[in-house]
Amino acid sequence: MEGMVPKQRKVANPLALFVLAELMPGPTHPYELGRLLTEHGKDRNVRYTRSSLYTVVNQLLKAGFIAEQETVRDTQRPERTIYTITETGRSELRDWLRELIATPRDEYPQFVSALSLLMVLPPDDAIDLLGKRLAILHHKAEAARAELDTAAANGIEWIYLVDDQYRLAALDFERQFVTGLIDSLKDPAYQRKWHEMAKGMA
Repeated sequence: MEGMVPKQRKVANPLALFVLAELMPGPTHPYELGRLLTEHGKDRNVRYTRSSLYTVVNQLLKAGFIAEQETVRDTQRPERTIYTITETGRSELRDWLRELIATPRDEYPQFVSALSLLMVLPPDDAIDLLGKRLAILHHKAEAARAELDTAAANGIEWIYLVDDQYRLAALDFERQFVTGLIDSLKDPAYQRKWHEMAKGMA
C-alpha cells in the first residue's frame, strides 16, 4: 500500500466526483447540478464556477461516464440537456472514492509553507500574526460547531455530516497547535536565539 501511485484519471478534476455523485439519484441538467451542489454544501469542499461545471460535464460526457438522456425545450427557459450517469461512471466514482479514502496524499497547504519559513519573522511579529489567525480559527470553529448542532437537532444523519465533523476536528487541532506555537515563540530562550541568528545574518 505504501508508495502507491494514484491512478491516472480520464477526468482528474475533483469537481467530477461531485457531479457524478449528484447524478447517482437520477438524471438532471447542469444548472440543477450547480443548485444541488450549493444546497448540499459541497461548495465548501470544491471550488467551481458555472463555466467550470459545464466544462467538467463535457469532459465526463466525452469519457463515457455520463450520457445525454434528453433535451428539454420550453418557451420560458433556454434549451437544457439532461444527463444521466452511466455504469462506467458509477464504477469510476466508486473506484476514485476508494482510492482517495484509503490512500493519503501529499498536499501542500499554504499555511504549512509559511510555517517552514517562520524563522524569517521576528518572534513578536510572528506571535501577533498567529494571534490574529487564532481568533479567526476560533470564530470558524464556533460557527462550524453551531452548524453541526443545528443539523443534529434537525435529525440529519451523522453520515451526511462527516465532512463537517472532519473540518471541525481540523480547526480544533490547528487552534491547539497555534496556541502551543505561540507559547514556544514567547519563550525567552528562543527569542534570544532568534536575535542572535538575526545579527549573524545582518
